[in-house]
Amino acid sequence: MRSNPERRLALIDGAIEVLATQGARGLTFRAVDTEAGVPAGTASNYFTNRDDLFTQIGGRVYERLLPDDATMARSREGTADRARFTELMHELVQRVSSFGSGQLALLELRLEATRRPELQAVLTERIRRDMDENVAHHAASGLPGDATSVALLQLALNWLILERLTLPGLFSEQQVHDLVEAAVARVLSD
Repeated sequence: MRSNPERRLALIDGAIEVLATQGARGLTFRAVDTEAGVPAGTASNYFTNRDDLFTQIGGRVYERLLPDDATMARSREGTADRARFTELMHELVQRVSSFGSGQLALLELRLEATRRPELQAVLTERIRRDMDENVAHHAASGLPGDATSVALLQLALNWLILERLTLPGLFSEQQVHDLVEAAVARVLSD
């Protein structure tokens, strides 16, 4: 197997785009090569088979969904109250929605994980780590709510993001805004 890390990332990022646009059935080495703009046969030099490719996509897609350091620093600014928490949830929906191909690829990966145990293990570990990190960050922030609040909002907002990406005409931007507001208000209600 080849070990050029930059090329490997370009291939995995290309595979994310293929998954998002063509689905799991369209994820072929040839399609990945084309999307990544590399010579035919390149992907087969980096991944032993499709299972290997799916597993590596499962790790990479979450790397790209994570907020950068500047976003994390901004999340710690301001007053730790319900209004700030709501603002952060709006920012989250916008940030994650802006990487629509990543979210759609993740949906494809989740479906594939029901048939691929190694992929299921990667996604379970990665999503569990993400949830734990979100809960720890929230606890350290002093924002209202607890671990259950974070989990409920993550589940609800992930589905709202999915609706925005797959059925963009279902909710207007104002309705999306109102739904985020309502979700936070209801989760934090005493």
